[in-house]
Amino acid sequence: MVGLARAAARGPHFPAKAKRVIFLFLNGGMSQVDTFDPKPMLIKHDGEPMPGPKIKTDRASGNLMRSPFEFKKCGQSGVEVSEIFPQVGARIDDVCVIRSMYSDNGNHGPSLLMMNCGHGLPGRPSLGSWLTYGLGTENQNLPGFIVLCPGYPVLGSQLWDSAFLPSMYQGTYIASGEKEPARLLQNIRNSRLSLPEQERQLALVSKLNLSYLDRLGSQPQLEAGIAAMEVAFRMQTEAPDVFDIGKESDKTRSRYGDHDFGRGCLMALRMAERGVRMTQVFFGNFQPWDSHDDIRIHAKLANAADGPIAALIDDLKSRGLFEDTLMIVGSEFGRTPMIQNSGLEKVGNGRDHNVHGYTTLLAGGGVKGGLAYGATDDFGFKAVEKPVHVHDLHATILHLMGFDHTRLTYRYSGRDFRLTDVQGNVIHDILS
Repeated sequence: MVGLARAAARGPHFPAKAKRVIFLFLNGGMSQVDTFDPKPMLIKHDGEPMPGPKIKTDRASGNLMRSPFEFKKCGQSGVEVSEIFPQVGARIDDVCVIRSMYSDNGNHGPSLLMMNCGHGLPGRPSLGSWLTYGLGTENQNLPGFIVLCPGYPVLGSQLWDSAFLPSMYQGTYIASGEKEPARLLQNIRNSRLSLPEQERQLALVSKLNLSYLDRLGSQPQLEAGIAAMEVAFRMQTEAPDVFDIGKESDKTRSRYGDHDFGRGCLMALRMAERGVRMTQVFFGNFQPWDSHDDIRIHAKLANAADGPIAALIDDLKSRGLFEDTLMIVGSEFGRTPMIQNSGLEKVGNGRDHNVHGYTTLLAGGGVKGGLAYGATDDFGFKAVEKPVHVHDLHATILHLMGFDHTRLTYRYSGRDFRLTDVQGNVIHDILS
C-alpha cells in the first residue's frame, strides 16, 4: 500500500534509552506547593504579605497561604511528598521530581501550547508529532500518537496537531469518556464490506493513487491522507482489542479506578505494550486542576490521579516496559503560594496561575528515580536553583528518545524548525 514508508519505524540519532512516551497531563495547573514542593516558610508566614515588591498576577494575589496538606519524607530517598499523593509517594524512588520548571506566559492557552508544542503561539507541531516524525511507529495497525481525553482540554486539537509536518503525524484523538470499545471507536468497522472486499477496494484505489503520483510527483498532503486511510483500515483488527480494558483482570482495573483518568492510564499501558510511540492522557475536560477558588479541591483531584499513576508505574515494571518507557506527569504551569483575592471567589482559598516555578515528574526511560531536582524560592513562587525551561524539558525528552534536539528539524517556509525553537539544553544531571 501507499504511505507505509513514511510511517515505518526509523532509527534515532544515537542509541535511545526510551522507546515510547506516556504523558499524563493534569490540565488546569497542579499546585506545586500543595503536592511535590513543600515550603516550611509558607507555614511560618501564613497570612503575611510575601516579602519584597507586591507581585500582581492575572487575578490579583493576596497574602501567603500555607498548604492545607501535610508533607512527609517518602521512600529510601526521603523526597517529600504531599499526603494527597500517598501512592505516588510510596513509589517516589522511581520518580524524578523537577521542582524548578518555568515557562513564559501565565495564561492557559499559551502555556498549554508551550508544554505541548514548544511555542506559545499556534502553528507549531506537537511533541508527539515530532516523535512520530522522527521515529515512525512500531505498530502499523495503530496510530503512532494517540491522545485520550473525556472531552477537550483548553485549545483542543491544537495541542496534538502536526502543523506543517505531514498530517499523518498528528495525534489521533479518542474521546475516552466512553467505556465500551464500540463507543470509543465509532465507525471503525465497515458494516457493509468484509475485510477481503475492503482489501480489493483499497488495492484499486492504491493503484489509481500511484498512477496519479507517478504523473505529478510527490504530493505530501495526498500521501498523508492515503496513509491515514490505510491505518484506519488496519485498525479494524487491533484497535478494538487494545481499547478493551475489560480484557484486564478485575484486580488490575480496580487499581486504576472506574473513572476517566484511570481508564485512560490503563489504555496507555495497553498501547505501550503494542508499540504506540506516544500516548497522552489528559486528566479531564477543559481545565479541572484550575483551582482559583479553593485549593482544597486538589485533594479530590489527586485522589483520582494518585492510584492510576502508581498503578501505571507498577504495571510498566511488571510487564518489562518501565526501563524503556518515559513517563511524564505535569501541567501547563503551577500555582502561586499567595491566596487569590480578585473579589470573584466564593470560598477564597484558591491560588492563581504561576509560570515562574512549578513541578513536573519524570519516571522510567533513562531517568534517575528518587531525585528532587532544582528548587523554587522559600515560598515556592520562582525557580531559583537549576531552573528548567520547557525547552530544556523537551530537549531532554528528545535526548532520551535518541535525538539531538538541534538536529531533529523540518524545512518549512524557508527555515529549519525544531521542537525547541532556538533554545533548550539537555538536563544531564537527571539521566541515569
